[in-house]
Amino acid sequence: MKDGEEYAVMKTTMGDIKIRFFPEYAPKAVENFITHAKENYYDGLIFHRVMNDFMIQGGDPKGIGTGGESIWDEPFEDEFARELHNFRGALSMANAGPDTNGSQFFIVQAPIESEEIAAYIDKQVLLMEEQGEGQSPQIAIDKYKEIGGTPHLDGHHTVFGHIFEGMDVVDSIAAVETGKNDKPIEPIVIEDIVFETHKAQ
Repeated sequence: MKDGEEYAVMKTTMGDIKIRFFPEYAPKAVENFITHAKENYYDGLIFHRVMNDFMIQGGDPKGIGTGGESIWDEPFEDEFARELHNFRGALSMANAGPDTNGSQFFIVQAPIESEEIAAYIDKQVLLMEEQGEGQSPQIAIDKYKEIGGTPHLDGHHTVFGHIFEGMDVVDSIAAVETGKNDKPIEPIVIEDIVFETHKAQ
């Protein structure tokens, strides 16, 4: 992270999650999230969908996965970048199909735990490169194998940030008991999102 770069601290009932952003690759998604956060749109909202070894999802005022609007009061387009992938720790836009981004987001929590998953990642990333989406296949493959992620979501969900501290909190949230529609039995709440500036050590 660069000196002077702004990052977010998402304060939840289970701990803090620190997020850096990629405005150079996904400017609208970053502007949308940061503006909502600074206007307290996300304060008090729950993580309404939690799937261990996959992701945690929030940002819906209805708390059921069907609500939320962008800061422009209408859906905005996807922003796919060759440099960004849905690695473990990625902050990505949730959607209902192409170019339907609103306020909902998810954090990728999927790990790498088997040769089968690694083989699947190899296949997906190579396919992505053949379609002109993604950086050097080997770079992406190595990163997926190193930290995990969800390569099948690349080209479908805009990556606009990444967790650089607090993945233990994300893992804890992902592991809670859930009920119908993968909703946590006990609400996990986003209490506040504050912004800080990185200072070089």
